Amino acid sequence: MINIKRSYLPPEEGDGLRILVDRIWPRGVSKKDLKLDSLMKEIAPSSELRKWFAHDPERWDEFRNKYLGELEDKKELIGRLKIMEKFNGTLTLIYSAKDEEHNNAVVLRELLKKKPRVVKSYVNRTHG
Repeated sequence: MINIKRSYLPPEEGDGLRILVDRIWPRGVSKKDLKLDSLMKEIAPSSELRKWFAHDPERWDEFRNKYLGELEDKKELIGRLKIMEKFNGTLTLIYSAKDEEHNNAVVLRELLKKKPRVVKSYVNRTHG
């Protein structure tokens, strides 16, 4: 199961592995309070795309498509996330945006739910 959660909400037992998927650390949140299992800023949208989007819902569709394009070059990271989910059961993608419907974690979760074959491809390359 893949969940998404704002970094400003308290960790819960049901979160499973907590992975920050933003390029920038959330303002005012300490490492201790965030309780991350992993920081994966490389999977976040590029700085240019993030700045262009500026969390403007009117740019959402174009942001989503551009970010999915960027993720095409990050198959190894996608594979790692899928493996984490497979072996841990629950994965929570942590993000900082105020908008809970229009942010990179939404796009990333959507992609992770669609691409089961990425895991097989990644496992074969790294362990076969």
